[in-house]
Amino acid sequence: MKRLILAVMAITLMAAPMANAQKVNKAAIVAKLDKADADSKDAKKGSKAATWLARGNAYYEAVNAPINGLFVGMEEAMLALTLGKADTQNAGVQLNGKAVNEHVYPWVKVYTADGKVVTWIVTQAVKEGDLAAEAVASFKKAMELDAKQASKVADGLAKVENYYNTMGNVCLDAGLAEKAAQNYMAAYNTQQTPGYKGDVKNDYLYYAGYLYVVDGSTNPASFAKGAEVLSKALEAGYTDADGFIYYYLFHAYYGQKDSSVRVANMERAKQVLMEGMAKFPANTRIIEGLITIYTDPENPVGDPQELVAMVDGALAKDPQNKDLWNGRAIMFNSMKNYDEAINSFTKVVELDPKDAQAAFNLGLLHIYKGDALNEEISKRDYKSNAEWKADQDKVIASYKAAVPVLEAAYELNPNSLPTVETLKVLTFRLRDEEGMMPKYEKYNKALEALKAN
Repeated sequence: MKRLILAVMAITLMAAPMANAQKVNKAAIVAKLDKADADSKDAKKGSKAATWLARGNAYYEAVNAPINGLFVGMEEAMLALTLGKADTQNAGVQLNGKAVNEHVYPWVKVYTADGKVVTWIVTQAVKEGDLAAEAVASFKKAMELDAKQASKVADGLAKVENYYNTMGNVCLDAGLAEKAAQNYMAAYNTQQTPGYKGDVKNDYLYYAGYLYVVDGSTNPASFAKGAEVLSKALEAGYTDADGFIYYYLFHAYYGQKDSSVRVANMERAKQVLMEGMAKFPANTRIIEGLITIYTDPENPVGDPQELVAMVDGALAKDPQNKDLWNGRAIMFNSMKNYDEAINSFTKVVELDPKDAQAAFNLGLLHIYKGDALNEEISKRDYKSNAEWKADQDKVIASYKAAVPVLEAAYELNPNSLPTVETLKVLTFRLRDEEGMMPKYEKYNKALEALKAN
């Protein structure tokens, strides 16, 4: 019995150091990689498929070493058993808009929520370079040297593809759009390697392209990459169930603001949306995209009148679509049809009474209408004062219609500087109308207070 107790104690003592820190034997891994590289360059050994298989596996093991055994959904209690004790732990860290717990290891930062691993970020590698790509190249070479090694090559490529897919997923969950896109593209390219036996997933192209577009909002160079990848996905025959690939491809072209081929890209964006609308007429996002490019102030792609029937047709199918009504308002405003624009923004406000921006936009349209009427008056040759007074009353009526709408916007967001400034200017302009001077004084004070802060 005493012997058994001592044996158990010995095992416990041996296990204890393993739980204290993440163990990645960099020196041993690098030595293995160096040997694999040397063997591949040897005239005799380099001619054998086994050498390249060994090199592929060595590089896969090297890239996977920092996260070996880690998986999304792992219980937090298992984390210490798998990676050891974290160097530091930080509770309530914000990651991709969510509060998570951060576990900092020498090689990786692991994030948990509700007691489970949700994602991670690898912070260092055992060797510089794209180690996973080296693994793929090695398996490809093994296949070239000996087709009889096909099953082992397929196994190796499947492991690398799964690694890239996993890294794409965790980078996405960590809010690293560009890195996620790069990993999904690498997963797709791995599938194209001779010897790969799994199902080829063109949705990797879709995910990568979409994420490049997302990254484009802060890194404009990614828009061109998104256009290239999403176009490749369409060429490969991939289409998502709802046709959003067309909407994202439109954004990829439209987002290239500084491109030397801006006009050509706008036309490409139009053609993409037209193709998408023909195949997915129920996708209102595609209609919204068309509104955007038809009403673009710098590079319009056609007469906005062409869109009226399309937009109204979409609204007939989805009359509660706030975004479509908003787009319709913008479209008619660009056409200077203020009555239709006002009708559309009125609908937006009805659908979402708490949308301060929509209320502000509606107020502005009443002002725009009044300004347009005023401009017409200045150009008209009146024959009588009564005729002039009648038109002036229309201008005043339009301006006055803006006041209660803008006041509603103010109540929703009293800290909006544009709203308060507009109310001040408008009520001063209407100061001779009943009740407007007190309103002017109110918003003048409100503006001073805002600027003081």
